[in-house]
Amino acid sequence: MIVVNTETVAGREVTEMLGLVRGNTIRARHLGRDIMAGLKTLVGGEIQEYAKLMGEAREQALDRMVAEATELGADAVINVRFSTSVIIGGAAEMLAYGTAVKLS
Repeated sequence: MIVVNTETVAGREVTEMLGLVRGNTIRARHLGRDIMAGLKTLVGGEIQEYAKLMGEAREQALDRMVAEATELGADAVINVRFSTSVIIGGAAEMLAYGTAVKLS
């Protein structure tokens, strides 16, 4: 499956738009990660525990979006975007969305 954040796929022509596809996940912080992150805020630098958590969330949301596109028979997903939002204190949603298309 081709996944791009552009309106076109280089060297290919979009022959059919199949519609919006999306995938999301909601992740909560973990007490162990919170303790490590709290310590990190004292000395500065990247909070790797949260970076890893958000990276995993992006991959899961992307995988779910691709699965939805596959069910539609898509060859690609174009205009892919990511969005995040806080659901409750300590939990956030990661959303991946784009347009499923057929290519020639």
